[in-house]
Amino acid sequence: MSVMQQVYVDKVVIHMGVGEAGEKLVKAENIMQEISGQKPVRTIAKRTQPAFGIRKGQPIGCKVSLRGEAAKDFVATALNILENKLFASQFDKSGNVAFGIEEHTDFPGQSYDPMIGIYGMDINVVLEKKGVRIARRSIQTKKLPLHQRVSREEAVKFMQDEFGVEVQ
Repeated sequence: MSVMQQVYVDKVVIHMGVGEAGEKLVKAENIMQEISGQKPVRTIAKRTQPAFGIRKGQPIGCKVSLRGEAAKDFVATALNILENKLFASQFDKSGNVAFGIEEHTDFPGQSYDPMIGIYGMDINVVLEKKGVRIARRSIQTKKLPLHQRVSREEAVKFMQDEFGVEVQ
């Protein structure tokens, strides 16, 4: 296989949606910083949802992007929590994988504290092949050829080979 056709983990985005600003969001940020080792960024509500008491522009969650070895290590840890099992529906046609962790206490070094509570998180793994820059550069931007895009089948095979995932 050509070096340009090898799939790799570009980044991992970890997101916690709390639904409100204040103390609850600060606790979520502290948990995410402990788990990922990076300072999280707050996410802002895009529209007002009166039924949930959310206003446009209000911070309602936090996220962290991991790259390189930190991303691969985090994915391996998160998949161990899920017992290395994913569903085929968790892979999209662009080769990305998304799954959720219900309790932050499943991560190593985390324990339940009644003052904090339990927080869940969404994990998105972005898989790419080399040469994607042609679609992102500012000068002479080109459309990414089909053979340089990661298909669902390639993503499943990569996750099985790299992380030992069982896809159901």
